[in-house]
Amino acid sequence: MDNNFLQELKRDGLSNNTIASYTITLKQYFLIFDDINETNLLTYKGYLIENYKAKSVNLKIQAINRYLDYINLGSLKLKFVRIQKKSFLENVISYGDYLFFINKLKEDNNMMWYFIVRFLGATGARVSELIKFKVEHINIGYVDLYSKGGKIRRIYIPKNLKMDALQWLSSINKTSGYLFVNRNGIQITTRGLAHQLKENAKRYNLDLNKIYPHSFRHMYAKCFLEHNKDIALLADLMGHESIETTRIYLRRTSEEQQKIVDKIVTW
Repeated sequence: MDNNFLQELKRDGLSNNTIASYTITLKQYFLIFDDINETNLLTYKGYLIENYKAKSVNLKIQAINRYLDYINLGSLKLKFVRIQKKSFLENVISYGDYLFFINKLKEDNNMMWYFIVRFLGATGARVSELIKFKVEHINIGYVDLYSKGGKIRRIYIPKNLKMDALQWLSSINKTSGYLFVNRNGIQITTRGLAHQLKENAKRYNLDLNKIYPHSFRHMYAKCFLEHNKDIALLADLMGHESIETTRIYLRRTSEEQQKIVDKIVTW
């Protein structure tokens, strides 16, 4: 690997993960081919398409193209592959299973996890955002988070959830600090939350393919649109840069599509 190329990537502000990804891709290419020419590049692209998902293919093509620019062979740059968008949402927890989950957690007096699932389902927060929630946020009813671009994302806490959470916090004498912590009293991590979420779901025989933090964010969006069709408002609440990102929630899940087909298509 050309150290000057690596230094250029660093100067351009690319993350260590991105630089590592570029390095792996170029090493892979040169393990297969001795030199760079149009035939080899197209063959490599075919190899990627056969062995990787479209998103991964495009990431590797991005790395190759960046290197081609660096060695003044930009005219050989590869075209990205088209990523087909699904016409349905997949592996999204249903509102019924969400209610079942939180009711079971409450019955077992597993209150922290009861509130983790409720906050995921009733705020639309990303897991990386949820772990930043503090008791002080519950008192005021919302959380303001700042993005890298200096933008503020406000996450509202519904009134019923706020009142229930304050009652729980009072019962455990918690008056400040992170809302959700691990056994050592330290802020829970995104990985720890995702892992324990599935462990709790196993106990109640829930479909584990649908139990992951982002699934509840999807459910929040679908439920919101069932009660209020203002997609622009939902885009703001979800923290989407573009309303086009939010439009996916106008689609039905694959299970919902199947039920409609089963009901309508009887010929």
